[in-house]
Amino acid sequence: MCGIVGYAGARPALGIVLDGLRRLEYRGYDSAGVAVVHDGELLTEKKAGKLANLEKALSERSTVEPGSDLDGGAGIALGTTAIGHTRWATHGGPTDRNAHPHRAHDGRVAVIHNGIIENFAKLRAELERQGVEFVSDTDTECAAHLLAGELARLRAAGEPDGPHLLAAAMRQVCQRLEGAFTLLAVDAGIPGAVVGARRNSPLVVGRGVGENYLASDVSAFIEHTRDAVELGQDQVVLITADDIEITDFAGRPASGKDFHIGWDASAAEKGGYDYFMLKEIAEQPQAVADTLLGRLTESGEIALDEVRLTDQDLRDVDKIFIVACGTAYHSGMVAKYAIEHWTRIPCEVELASEFRYRDPVLDRSTLVVAISQSGETMDTLMALRHAKEQKARVLAICNTNGATIPRESDAVLYTHGGPEIAVASTKAFLTQLVACYLIGLHLAQVRGIKYADEVAAVVAQLQEMPEKLRRLLAGIEPVRELARELRNAPQVLFIGRHVGFPVALEGALKLKELAYMHAEGFAAGELKHGPIALIDQGTPVVCIVPSPAGRGVLHDKIVSNIQEIRARGARTIVIAEEGDRTVVPYADHLIPVPRTPTLLAPLVTTVPLQVLACEIAAARGHDVDQPRNLAKSVTVE
Repeated sequence: MCGIVGYAGARPALGIVLDGLRRLEYRGYDSAGVAVVHDGELLTEKKAGKLANLEKALSERSTVEPGSDLDGGAGIALGTTAIGHTRWATHGGPTDRNAHPHRAHDGRVAVIHNGIIENFAKLRAELERQGVEFVSDTDTECAAHLLAGELARLRAAGEPDGPHLLAAAMRQVCQRLEGAFTLLAVDAGIPGAVVGARRNSPLVVGRGVGENYLASDVSAFIEHTRDAVELGQDQVVLITADDIEITDFAGRPASGKDFHIGWDASAAEKGGYDYFMLKEIAEQPQAVADTLLGRLTESGEIALDEVRLTDQDLRDVDKIFIVACGTAYHSGMVAKYAIEHWTRIPCEVELASEFRYRDPVLDRSTLVVAISQSGETMDTLMALRHAKEQKARVLAICNTNGATIPRESDAVLYTHGGPEIAVASTKAFLTQLVACYLIGLHLAQVRGIKYADEVAAVVAQLQEMPEKLRRLLAGIEPVRELARELRNAPQVLFIGRHVGFPVALEGALKLKELAYMHAEGFAAGELKHGPIALIDQGTPVVCIVPSPAGRGVLHDKIVSNIQEIRARGARTIVIAEEGDRTVVPYADHLIPVPRTPTLLAPLVTTVPLQVLACEIAAARGHDVDQPRNLAKSVTVE
């Protein structure tokens, strides 16, 4: 949810941390702040609003004469140890005083935090009884005061000062905290060291030469190193310029998993596009191709990335649950059609936030497929853990190597979509669809329902998708023009049948996220059961039409639905495959997409809806990449 960066090395840390925060601003942009250690001083600056506000404050500070009340202009620029934070507010509003870092009462310790400390009220009351005065409304400030208190206690007990003291104090604090958290901290009296801790929240180490990094996402340090270390659950990590030391919360030595980042810094830049979202829409053909790369072995079998399940485990599966949130949930809805069709196993799609609270029936014969772009989505992670407690098997679909969800799953399929910076998900959705198709094919093959040549035929159809997507995007300009016409519409409705229904839901979600418009997606067959009352003269309705070749009866029925809404004044925007002439008389705007087998059609029908939402939002003057109130990765429940 929040973006965090830490650096310990020999170079001036401020610029490195700010560069990292720029790459992470999509994770949190209500406020931003930094803390730098220099010459035994702790220098901090923080501001509400976008990162630019912080940068402006730092620029003004650097012009102040040394010795003034705002001294530290030079020090904050020259210090070689620093932490930085971009916030998405949870406890306390997005104000200057609630921005991170938070200083402890001694003025020597600074802490930044991602997540929620659930027992903060009890801890705050305890600290206030001890005479500690709080200056913010956040749960994070508790951790800062607790850390300073532990450092003071350890020093009074005669423990040797230095980096290991900072790590020991952090371990003691973590044992008192409940909830989900990543913490980074520095102490003015311990130069050259940054300590981090994680529980149920992302933290990764960047391994450099004469310098090391901590961050909530590898994109923060990708410009400097592509060698990273994956941390486990309930671990504390201490970095200095020359060392990385990992322990568990009890102080026992622990190890992380080294991995190499397969993309470089340029992949996270806009590359000439006005918005990251437009760039990521354009990257979808390559992202789909990369997700498919190497998935079909020479023997015709589907290859997953990390499998700790046997073929017999998969043959024993008698029910599948797909759990996900938001856009990933819609990809799971599409997957249900394909998986049930190919495997004949009952498949349910569940909102991860509701899954464990309704007490689902799970056992060793249940397969739970957890879908999360970041691999840190808290609702999905908690659903996964509930499934594991019930002895169910868990298979993860994720885009982030080393994230918590794939690490805690029995099998993983990475989507290899590369970084997705815009908050509204685009290429993650398409690559998740591809991953779901591959899992369905793998299950069908393992269970003997589909032979290798049948699987290869579907994979061949999937391998045609990148070129179809390129062709679709090359002719997308009319959709952009239409979007500009629709910018003042009070609402837009979306309808679809079969796999077109989840596409309709996804199209409506994108418009709500980006343009702040009322938008709803419906199963077209449900129109007469209530939603048709929303149709008024000129109401834009986007209609996702299935192929007349694969599912003729569905095609005919939705054409009838289009006629019904058009008769009531709707402005029909019809997405149909190339050559489908039957819809032309009923389409005020026709958006043709390449011919595609029915189950795979969402890979092409979704793309015009992404462009439509992006361009309507831009035409309405909104921030396309960072819509209000939203963060890229939801790491709290």
